[in-house]
Amino acid sequence: MIFSRRAIVAGLFLVAISVAISCSPDRPQSGQRREAASSGGAALTGAGATFPNPIYTKWFDAYNQETGVRINYQSIGSGGGIRQFTEGTVDFGASDAPMTDVQMAVVKGNVLHVPTVLGAVVATYNLPSAGKTALKLDGPALADIFLGRISRWNDPRLGSLNPGVKLPDQDIIVVHRSDGSGTTFVFTDYLSKISPQWKGSVGKGTSVQWPTGLGGKGNEGVTQQVKQTEGALGYVELIYAISNGLPYAWMKNVEGAFVEPSLKSVSAAAAGSRLGPDTDFRVSITGASGKDSYPIASFTWLLVPRQPRDTAKARLLHGFLAWMLQPNAQRMAADLHYAPLPVPVIELLQLRLSQK
Repeated sequence: MIFSRRAIVAGLFLVAISVAISCSPDRPQSGQRREAASSGGAALTGAGATFPNPIYTKWFDAYNQETGVRINYQSIGSGGGIRQFTEGTVDFGASDAPMTDVQMAVVKGNVLHVPTVLGAVVATYNLPSAGKTALKLDGPALADIFLGRISRWNDPRLGSLNPGVKLPDQDIIVVHRSDGSGTTFVFTDYLSKISPQWKGSVGKGTSVQWPTGLGGKGNEGVTQQVKQTEGALGYVELIYAISNGLPYAWMKNVEGAFVEPSLKSVSAAAAGSRLGPDTDFRVSITGASGKDSYPIASFTWLLVPRQPRDTAKARLLHGFLAWMLQPNAQRMAADLHYAPLPVPVIELLQLRLSQK
């Protein structure tokens, strides 16, 4: 099915509607409290994406306060999350890049991709001379910056995109991820769609051979590199730029409109998602159509075993997933500038989890 924009936006802003939830908030929480108490302070372990780490930190703390179940999460990057999930050293993984068919074959298909929220990857920069005006970029120019073809801030192409903005005669210090990263996957997936040069010479992946620039570990590392280096430009999840007071660019989308990354523009990008009853939820929404769509947006996923080895932990994990899909949890996501899941996606997930 194709979700209409009305359905997606309604899902994002009316996620509290009870029809989206198959059970009331009180019943699963009280049941989870009883289960946690009987298991003597049970714990789950997970590892992976830094992109959603702020909301996962908030969720896991809130869930612990409500149920007594501790969830220990290591923000080590999507590549590390896929690796640890594959090796069976964690109860769940987390990734902004869906596992490939090859990776899924290694675990013999024993994985369910569970979308949790949607977020925006932004081009953030440290350029005091630009003042408070947000820079405007398009995909080809952004690709050429990361290819090293645009190396100065006063390059005529950047000037034409930003008339009236004072761009200095200064080197652009490119900052990218040094670790395996779902944020990198989202970013390079977009660049591969928008730039034939990028697609042919670099491509997409959680790790790529960067033509130029400095590396930072995690969204945190890239954020700090940009913050400490005048003239720097890097890519991070939106909340990292906001929480560190860094500016971020408006991006030109496929309709030719410059769009600010926001909950509204990310939800607009999700409007064209094709998710049917048999979906495995591995879907890319970068470069989405629609005049209001922010072009570097993505779901992020938890990686959950379809056939878990430990049934007690499986019950605990299933309890958290049910809690995560409730309105209160999804509203927490919006507070941290992530777009909550649309109601149709929540309903599909609830159906899928009930069949596990």
